[in-house]
Amino acid sequence: MKAHHNRTIGLVLPSVPGYSETFFRNKIIGLQQNGIKVIIFAGSSKRNNLGLNCEICYAPRLNGNIILVVVNSLIELIKAFLFNYKTSLRYLAIEKKEGTSLKIRLKKLISNNFILRKKIEWLHFGFATMALGRENIAQVINAKMAVSFRGFDYYVYPVKNKNCYNILFSKEVKYHVLSDAMKKGLISQGILKENIIKITPAIDIELFEKTELHNNKIVQLATVSRLHPIKGLDYILEALALLKQENISFHFSIMGDGSEKERLQFDVYQLGLLENVSFLGKLVPEQVKEELNKTDIYIQYSLQEGFCNAVLEAQAMGLLCIVSDAEGLSENVLDRQTGWVVAKRNPALLAEKIKEVYLLSPLEKDTIRTNAIERVQQEFNLEKQQQAFLDFYNL
Repeated sequence: MKAHHNRTIGLVLPSVPGYSETFFRNKIIGLQQNGIKVIIFAGSSKRNNLGLNCEICYAPRLNGNIILVVVNSLIELIKAFLFNYKTSLRYLAIEKKEGTSLKIRLKKLISNNFILRKKIEWLHFGFATMALGRENIAQVINAKMAVSFRGFDYYVYPVKNKNCYNILFSKEVKYHVLSDAMKKGLISQGILKENIIKITPAIDIELFEKTELHNNKIVQLATVSRLHPIKGLDYILEALALLKQENISFHFSIMGDGSEKERLQFDVYQLGLLENVSFLGKLVPEQVKEELNKTDIYIQYSLQEGFCNAVLEAQAMGLLCIVSDAEGLSENVLDRQTGWVVAKRNPALLAEKIKEVYLLSPLEKDTIRTNAIERVQQEFNLEKQQQAFLDFYNL
């Protein structure tokens, strides 16, 4: 790939990508390797770049102690008019045209000055929700605007916030989505097809390489998941309780953490699965790989899922993958070709599928494993993703 010097892309995120947020980290590193400067505009003040060699601009702290809020607001306002006078006036004028009150205009100027003062070619909001209230910034700083939809911001957030993207959809924006299903959804809302580009997640296929076949005495099941109701873990536990009633020996490892941990632990107790389920907490990629090396069947039974890197990693390692039919998962796994897709919210159906997969012949299992490994290596490698983003930005 050729280098692209003097090109700058601003990426707006809730916080600096953590070690496990491989999608953003891989994207940033890929752009940098092609000579492109990346500036991260982070909403959180957590000052840790975790090895990312790029400029990081943090949003001003405008909550908490009222005195600090007032002081920080005044400092940002002074900086806006002292060092960024013309851009600040232009921003206020555009917001006024859209009917925004003076009080709100000033608040927006204060909270967004950390972006407005930068010269960039592209302003890319890593989640669509990050663009809300900031729909005019790209126009003001003469940057092209890009927005990513990843799942929650498209399928969940608008349910409680009706018409939240009306202003965004009226702007000149290039959209990045993870799946064809999401692309069709945006088209149905009037977005031009040519303005929506699908770029799926990608993984380090050298790290997540084929695991050896196991001779486990009991079937080893695993999932990598945030412990949240939307991930469908309670349905998996109900399915496992049904398998236990049939005297099928298994162990289920849950990698991840979250707000639902205590409730899920209580579910495990109530369902009589204390000896069958382990909560391993949040693990780094190398630890995830180590656990997957012990696994026979990987399960991702989400109620909503944009795509899911963990399922790609499991397929790359040749695990037998069972997923729900939630959005991007049915594109991630091809039913009966690289794994199995099961209707969500149906523990009985999931239990039957686990049993069916467990009882497959070695030849049938090996065919699925081989198909999954080959497809991930060909379609979801980092090089392909990096080139896709270069094309996305017309670089």
